[in-house]
Amino acid sequence: MVDGAEFGEGSVLVVAFEGWNDAGEAASGAVRAVRDQLELEPMAELEPEDYFDYQFNRPVVAFDDNGDRVLEWPNVTLYGPIDGVGIHVLLGTEPSRGWKTFAEETLEAISVADISGIVFLGAMLADVPHTRPITVFASSENPEVREQFDLERSSYEGPVGIISVLADAAERAGIPTISIWASVPHYVHNAPSPKATLALIEKLETFIDFAIDRGSLPEDSKAWESGIDALASDDDDMAAYIQQLEQARDTVDSPEASGDAIAEEFERYLRRRDRGDDRPGGP
Repeated sequence: MVDGAEFGEGSVLVVAFEGWNDAGEAASGAVRAVRDQLELEPMAELEPEDYFDYQFNRPVVAFDDNGDRVLEWPNVTLYGPIDGVGIHVLLGTEPSRGWKTFAEETLEAISVADISGIVFLGAMLADVPHTRPITVFASSENPEVREQFDLERSSYEGPVGIISVLADAAERAGIPTISIWASVPHYVHNAPSPKATLALIEKLETFIDFAIDRGSLPEDSKAWESGIDALASDDDDMAAYIQQLEQARDTVDSPEASGDAIAEEFERYLRRRDRGDDRPGGP
């Protein structure tokens, strides 16, 4: 950050990509809620021909408002307010190639918006129960941002998506970043998760000076959870697996949980997983 300024003093960019970083469409759903509520206007579109493999991210045909059939191509669009000050949004499909060049072009596109900080939203599939609050983790690679918001630095090592590539490029360019990730139950990965979207929105509000309208998300979240309960009630293996996840989560969350107790419960979970008896349909 520059001259002692704090994160968010100026325009803030909120980013999400559909695809690998967007389990349950939670991250893109949260960013769409911000875009639509603020009625942000498109400012720039990153050229899709350069970054997308259309055999992987295919265009779709649809009818427009006039009833004409049109092709809709995968893209990434920067949205901003009419006056150019405040919250901006970058939303679209994760590019298939050219990530280094894509990061450079993205930073060039946002340079006209006087962005003072970027919040990246992501969602990942995890061994978590749908019946408990969605786990959300916020981190930053920027020491000053970590101090400002009392955040941790991520200890993750492994494959990454475009979010991590953009965050690295932004930090190197002097733009502080925050990453927020929600954990989505892996056994319902095919359906949108409004509960995870709601959790991301609630966390996002702690870093931006803006209250986001929840709309129907609270009711949708309850319906989502009830729907999974109904499925589990007809599947003994799934119900038993969810109960195991609940026990593990409750052990970790309990006030009296010690580090040893948490480690012991995790080791038991790993042993069950290795035996294959903690998965729906397992032996």
